[in-house]
Amino acid sequence: MSRGGQYLVTSNMSNQARWLLLSLSGGWCLVLIAARIPVAGRSDYLFLVWNLFLAVLPLVFSEILRTARSRGVRWSLAPVWFLFFPNAPYILTDLLHLKQRTGVPLWYDLLLLMSCAAVALIFGFVSLQQMQDMVAKAWGAVTSWIFVVITLFAAGFGIYLGRFLRWNSWDIVTNPTGLAWDVVRHLGDPYTYPATYGVTLGFGVLLSLCYAMFSGLQRQPAQ
Repeated sequence: MSRGGQYLVTSNMSNQARWLLLSLSGGWCLVLIAARIPVAGRSDYLFLVWNLFLAVLPLVFSEILRTARSRGVRWSLAPVWFLFFPNAPYILTDLLHLKQRTGVPLWYDLLLLMSCAAVALIFGFVSLQQMQDMVAKAWGAVTSWIFVVITLFAAGFGIYLGRFLRWNSWDIVTNPTGLAWDVVRHLGDPYTYPATYGVTLGFGVLLSLCYAMFSGLQRQPAQ
């Protein structure tokens, strides 16, 4: 039994408060990126602004889906959400850019990269939770968790496509043949491309565990 009906992390937070916290988190990342430029005299991590924009798109799409009354809008936008969702956890791999650079302490760059990665991951998890709630209402809780696991392992594969093969979400429209060929080739030959399965499974498990904890904390009553 919870004390006064309160939870460790309330799942009934108002939508306005949730968006305020998410906006403040994103703003913190932008401040870190902007403050670094005059100190370093260069824009090493300016690309993170674009990556954060891509990371927030799934949340924007899921919010539109959550509030849409038209079933046609939901069916047409859901695949777009699915394609862009890997952009949120993708920023975790930007930690590969961490190295000592003149003019800026290494700890600052570590803070910057980890802030962006954490905030982007939260964007993605909030978005996924909204989608899971919609699936649960339509097809039940078990189906919603199957949907979550499939989405997170697909995100692991999307991370591989983006980080190592340099494909983007929109390439399914701009270059579908090349993308499809790479997908078939790398999935079909695990001996030649072991990283395909290593990255997909590794990040799929990591994201699933993190999301399970994220979701569990929001529903766990305080003792």
